[in-house]
Amino acid sequence: MASKKLLIIGFVWPEPKSSAAGSRMMQLIDIFQSQNYQITFASACAKTDNAFNLETIGIKQVSIELNNSSFDVFVKKLHPDVVIFDRFMTEEQFGWRVVEQCPDALRILDTEDLHCLRKGREEALKHKVLFDKFYLFNDTAKREIASIYRCDLTLVISEEEMEILKNQFKVNTHLLYYLPFLSEAVAMETKRNLPKFNEREHFITIGNFLHAPNYDAVLFLKEHIWPLIRKRLPKTEVHIYGAYASDKILKFNNKKDGFIIKGFVDDVETVMQHAKVCLAPLRFGAGLKGKLIDAMLNGTPCVMTTIAAEGMFGNFEPNGFIADDTEEFANKAIELYTGKIFWRGNQKNGFQIMNARFDKQLFVLDFTFKLNSIQNNLQVHRLDNFTGQMLQYHTLQSTKYMSKWIEEKSK
Repeated sequence: MASKKLLIIGFVWPEPKSSAAGSRMMQLIDIFQSQNYQITFASACAKTDNAFNLETIGIKQVSIELNNSSFDVFVKKLHPDVVIFDRFMTEEQFGWRVVEQCPDALRILDTEDLHCLRKGREEALKHKVLFDKFYLFNDTAKREIASIYRCDLTLVISEEEMEILKNQFKVNTHLLYYLPFLSEAVAMETKRNLPKFNEREHFITIGNFLHAPNYDAVLFLKEHIWPLIRKRLPKTEVHIYGAYASDKILKFNNKKDGFIIKGFVDDVETVMQHAKVCLAPLRFGAGLKGKLIDAMLNGTPCVMTTIAAEGMFGNFEPNGFIADDTEEFANKAIELYTGKIFWRGNQKNGFQIMNARFDKQLFVLDFTFKLNSIQNNLQVHRLDNFTGQMLQYHTLQSTKYMSKWIEEKSK
C-alpha cells in the first residue's frame, strides 16, 4: 500500500533550539513519520541560521509564495492526504487554495497556542485592568475561531485552552483535539545522573526574545523581582538565555547586579541541569511553556506566575511555587534556592508530571486512531460542521479575491 502524504504549511521554518513552537513542530513530524507518512514541509517565510534542516530526516523542503497561484499547481501535483496549517495565519493564506485543489485532504490546524488569548491578556495588562471576555473576544479571536471552524480538526496544546474554546467560544468538541507537548518518559537512570542540589548554582530563565511575553518577563524580572532576590542572596546570579537577543535585551546585562544576559544556547539541557532554580515571571501569554518542560525534564524546580503554570500540572502538585505577587515570587525563589528538602520534593514532582502528563506514548496511538477515523468518515464529519461550511463559503470568497487581486497587482 502506498504511504500517505502529509503537507505541513509552516508559518516559519522550525527552530527547535530557539522556541517551544519549533520543538512542538518537530514532535508532530515525529508522530507522522512513525506512521510512515511521506512529509513535505512548505513555508513562505525566509529561513534563518537557526532553522532545522528537515532534509536530514528525510523531509522535503519547499519554498512557497503568498498570493501566488504557483501554490495551486504545487499542491494539486503533490495531492496530500493530510494538510497541517501551522497557526491560523497560514490557514487564512493557503486554506482556500487547499480546499479548491485538494478537497478530500484532511485539514488540521495546529494552534501552537491561542493567539487571541495571548493578545487579549497583553491588552488587559497594558490597560492595567483584569482580563475578561471583552479582551478575549478581540479581532484576532474572530479570525482564529473562523479558522478553527474551517478545518476538520484543531490541535490544542493546553487543557485550559480546550475549556476556553468549549465554554467561551462554544466550539464543538468534535473539532478539537488535546495534544500537549510530547516527551520521552524520564527514566530512573536519567534522574540518578542529573546534578544534585549541591552541584548546582544560580537562577535561570529562558525564552525566545522575539516572543513578546518573554521580553516582558525579563523586564519585569530585572526591575521588580531580581533586586529583592539579590538583596538577600548577594552572591547569586540569574542567567538569561534565549534566541534573538536584541540590543534592548543586551543592555539589561549587568554583571555587578548578577543579571547576566547569555543569549542563544545550543544545548538547553546542560545549562538547565547546572542551574538550581528556573524563574518564569510571565505576566501574559497562552499555551504551554516550553521553559517549564525543559526545567522538569532536567530536574530544575521552578517559581512561576499563574500564567506560566496554566495547563501544565493538572491535578498534580507543581514542580515548585506559583506566585503572582512580586514579593511572594522573590520569597518563594529564595526558599526554593536555599531549602534542599523543598527543592528535592519539587524536583520529584516535575518528573512525576512529565511521565504522567507529557509522555508521548500516552497520546500517539489515540491521535493516529482519531486521524484515521476522521479520514474514513470525512464527509459525515464535515456535515456535522455547517458553521465551517458557511465560513468556508463566505470568508474564503473574500480572502480568495483579495489574494487574486494582489497577485494581479504585483504582475
